[in-house]
Amino acid sequence: MTVHFIGAGPGAPDLITVRGLNLIRRCPVVLYAGSLVPHEIVAEAQAGARVLDTAPMNLQEILAEIEAAHARGQDVARVHSGDPSLYGAIAEQIRALEQRGIPYDVTPGVPAFAAAAAALRTELTLPDVVQSVILTRTAMRASAMPPGEELTTLAQSRATLAIHLSINNLANVVRELTPVYGADCPVVIAYRVSWPDETFIRGTLADIRAKAKETGITRTALILVGRALGPAAFTDSRLYAADHTHVLRPGKAE
Repeated sequence: MTVHFIGAGPGAPDLITVRGLNLIRRCPVVLYAGSLVPHEIVAEAQAGARVLDTAPMNLQEILAEIEAAHARGQDVARVHSGDPSLYGAIAEQIRALEQRGIPYDVTPGVPAFAAAAAALRTELTLPDVVQSVILTRTAMRASAMPPGEELTTLAQSRATLAIHLSINNLANVVRELTPVYGADCPVVIAYRVSWPDETFIRGTLADIRAKAKETGITRTALILVGRALGPAAFTDSRLYAADHTHVLRPGKAE
């Protein structure tokens, strides 16, 4: 018996991995985050499978279901949205499984920031502009941010920022980033990426609050900030330069 933590991807049913979908089809128990995982994905479960939405359940209730499946010798598909390694709350589940001696593995999924970049047809790292992406959030009702991970500290890198779980904290995000990134820095709010009602709000740190307020979006949104999101001038990558050689593309003899 194994508990399979599965990343379902950002929302579109066809963005789940082949491995993840096959596990859902095979497992007799499927526990999924119903508010974020589309029904079409869990509908692939086998006939007669025990399929439960964990949105209204607490950790102990989820573990009770897993323990019962373990006692029956039944594999469990534990389906999370996006990629389970990012704000997936799998660490406490894994700790509990290890304490109970229950086997588990993890199948990655497409994270929302990658799906957003694809939909925007944007590369988040551009030569001479930005070469780093920081995935972070801000402190509101959830866990506090550890020392040194405050937005004002991370902003000093001027990296492309993918700020999760913070749409209701947009005023603070703008206030803390503007002195470093500049009021004209591009911002994109990505709402329910890859879902049928997917929405993108483009703006700058100067006007994104007003634009966001008009939409009424208050949840399930990712904030992207950085110069790579706008019409930044950049040089071509050296990867495909004619004079750039490597083991798979050796230099031509004169």
